[in-house]
Amino acid sequence: MQIGEFIKIEPNVRLNIRDWGKGKTIVFIPGWPLSHEMFEYQFTQLPRHGYRCIGITMRGFGKSSKPWGDYNYDVFGDDIEKVLETLDLHDVTLAGHSMGGAIALHYAARRKSERVSRLALFGAAAPSFIKRPGFPYGLESKAVDGFIESCGTDRAKLNEDFGKIFFRSENAVSPKMAEWFFDMGMEASPLATAACLVTLRDADLRDDLARIDMPTAIFHSTQDKICLFELAEAMAAGIKGSKLIRFEHSGHGLFYEEKDRFNKELMNFAG
Repeated sequence: MQIGEFIKIEPNVRLNIRDWGKGKTIVFIPGWPLSHEMFEYQFTQLPRHGYRCIGITMRGFGKSSKPWGDYNYDVFGDDIEKVLETLDLHDVTLAGHSMGGAIALHYAARRKSERVSRLALFGAAAPSFIKRPGFPYGLESKAVDGFIESCGTDRAKLNEDFGKIFFRSENAVSPKMAEWFFDMGMEASPLATAACLVTLRDADLRDDLARIDMPTAIFHSTQDKICLFELAEAMAAGIKGSKLIRFEHSGHGLFYEEKDRFNKELMNFAG
């Protein structure tokens, strides 16, 4: 059931959404620990060119409900399905950034839904956020353990440190832009913030790659310090027919740092 900018998922869980524009539909899934507000410069531009942009803030983040419970890719995938059903969406481009990219990837691999026809992954934290046997890419597991510990002792410092490596450099965006992203992260539930770090550390989506059977575009910056470019190369190698679109002048925040090219490439891919 939809009530204004919220969709009821279950008795005590409502997801905050944004639905702007008409035309080809792109559904945006934000990355950890942000909300759909992060895509402001897509939502203010793409609808002017004939696209319908829908943002879903996942449970635990932004203005969405923050229940006690599980925060993993299956739970998030079920939430996405509920939103798509409630809005009766079809022929959608499902687009996710960072952890949102991993969520979108797992959703597309797990559900053979006629509602989603294309997959766009932006700096995705997939197929594995950390190094593991047979996968020498990503961060060290101990580094993520440190993030989890910091979340329990000084979440504000964790978000501040994360912000320092989010863009190409600390000076790549204005101080107020950096502050806005920090505030967005602090709006998240501390439970969801930590639980999602556990999911990022423990989930291995390598088997999902071969299950993707839809056109897929992988947007990734060579200067990404959070989800290293090798992750994009691994996804491109594992997803049949996928297209890897390299960004050279941005970090993890490619959707803002190179927004003009990013928006153009996304519109071209969405059709």
